[in-house]
Amino acid sequence: MLDKGLLTLVGAGPGDPELITLKGLKAIDAADVILYDALANKELLSSNKKALTYYVGKRKGKHSHSQTEINHLIVSNARKGKHVVRLKGGDVSVFARAAEELEYATLFGIETKVIPGISSYSGIAAQHQIPLTRRCENESIWITTGYTCEGEISNDIQYAAQSSATVVIFMGMSKLASIQKEFLQYKPFDYPVAVVQNGTLPNEKQLVTNLGKLSEDVKKNNLENPAILIVGHAVTSTVSKLLSTINESEITA
Repeated sequence: MLDKGLLTLVGAGPGDPELITLKGLKAIDAADVILYDALANKELLSSNKKALTYYVGKRKGKHSHSQTEINHLIVSNARKGKHVVRLKGGDVSVFARAAEELEYATLFGIETKVIPGISSYSGIAAQHQIPLTRRCENESIWITTGYTCEGEISNDIQYAAQSSATVVIFMGMSKLASIQKEFLQYKPFDYPVAVVQNGTLPNEKQLVTNLGKLSEDVKKNNLENPAILIVGHAVTSTVSKLLSTINESEITA
């Protein structure tokens, strides 16, 4: 037991439990209390049977706990001298409200640590051999949310649509039609888009389409949250396609 308690934020990775870091697993094993999100794989809890666990997951319109309640759970347990692990999907620094929890714990003199995880955007892209950057094609990645705290479409969508960057959109499914409309003001109908639901998990669903057919194809294929959108030529500029071209040239040579 610790004198002042300890809060460790752990990135659980994109979904597949094997994609968490070794350091993250060690923190879970050492925890007295674990607060885990909807996007953190429950299999990761199996290595520590002694820890007290709380499910504090949030889905759009379905919050098991408010952020205030989560903050209070963290502090109330840590002040008892407990090691509290806050297990979050992906990486804790990307759309995970890590700053709020760290700041609140610090107000009470609780020691804090952060263990990074593989973010869903990079893990999913890598798994599908989508190079988010490619030499001489694009120089940047633009990561944005689909909507603001007020529930409106993010202004960054407009700016991202005008760039040459590969654009990754979190939490965009509820604003899909608006996102599609915004991008079509600056990009052609056939501009590539990938949509991946439950990335890296056995129940993953994915779709490669274009801006013109985005909403129609998502509806036709019954894709929904949690999902990310990847917009840009990187979607169709895959390593697998390159390897296929190389193999064909070797056969005909």
